[in-house]
Amino acid sequence: MTAYAIAHIRPETMNDEILRYIEEIQATMDPFGGEFLVHGTTPEVMEGPFPGAVVLIGFPDVESARAWYASPAYQEILPLRTRHIPGEVVLLDGVAPGYDAAKTAAALREAAGL
Repeated sequence: MTAYAIAHIRPETMNDEILRYIEEIQATMDPFGGEFLVHGTTPEVMEGPFPGAVVLIGFPDVESARAWYASPAYQEILPLRTRHIPGEVVLLDGVAPGYDAAKTAAALREAAGL
């Protein structure tokens, strides 16, 4: 099942370390099947405050996403970003093909006795 790494970042100023991070990140993702789906896009906010930008990286599965994040290659360049760009990063599983939210709601409704 596809998994995702999502970063909500708040870039302040551009510098050489950030550019180096951007230049080198793809090579750290390649061995794990990672690909950018969204990179630094400023979202169109529909509800609530959401300062900053979004990065979304897809991986074949959550194990690959975890292995990429923990990899020596990524950990080596990670401080180039974290020293200069505040933000949060999360890993999460996607849904299975054919996912049906109504079926999930029905199962939740049954489990809750509603």
